[in-house]
Amino acid sequence: MSESRPQIIIEDFKGWNEKQTREEKLKRNAFKDLSTILIIPCYSRGIHPKVVQNWMNIMTPMNQKFVKIFVTDMEVGAAYSQTIEQILSDPNLSKFKYIATLEHDNIVAPDWLLKMYPDMEEYDVLGAIYYTKGIGGAPMCYGRTDMFPVNFIPFEPEPNAVTRCNGLGMGANLFKLDVFKNTQLPKPLFETVQTYQPGIGAQAYTQDLRFFENAGKLGYKFGCTTKTTVGHMDIETGFVW
Repeated sequence: MSESRPQIIIEDFKGWNEKQTREEKLKRNAFKDLSTILIIPCYSRGIHPKVVQNWMNIMTPMNQKFVKIFVTDMEVGAAYSQTIEQILSDPNLSKFKYIATLEHDNIVAPDWLLKMYPDMEEYDVLGAIYYTKGIGGAPMCYGRTDMFPVNFIPFEPEPNAVTRCNGLGMGANLFKLDVFKNTQLPKPLFETVQTYQPGIGAQAYTQDLRFFENAGKLGYKFGCTTKTTVGHMDIETGFVW
């Protein structure tokens, strides 16, 4: 028979939630500012009904500010650049935490954004993986960061993880809004470039990679997440790649 020992009981009025450290709470996104502006460029050729239906089911963080901005009939680079400039000049929208981007032919999981927020502690921009249209489509994840010189060669990111990269497409991204407040970023922020200069050669950039090249030079960190995936729809046929 074991010997009984007296126990000194001190009342502890703190519950489990109070005892959690600040770091543990942050990991669960508790009490974070997740205010988000979603920018969606649209085109005159229309949006497939299945895409619209998909967007109607997107979940947004509870008790957080969330604004959708549709931009019509503008070149995609100009649509992003001008909309973001307007956001930065607005006394209310400029205080939001994030800018998300979604394009007219992409469909996402309902919890697409909810799966992105936790990893934004480590990255300035995250993009959910999707592929170019057609058989053998390339992943919209560009440039291994362990290669030199800096490149934007597409590569397959790690499964169910976030893989650091040099660039992303714009189809399903989440940006820290403060990135765009950096005055060292060249304007326009997003610009399609196709030029030739004697002695220098040809330059060809889509509006997305042009931005990522400039932001990467300033030390910003980008990642491609496979924790959620994106379908890339052929609007003419309705087939999802």
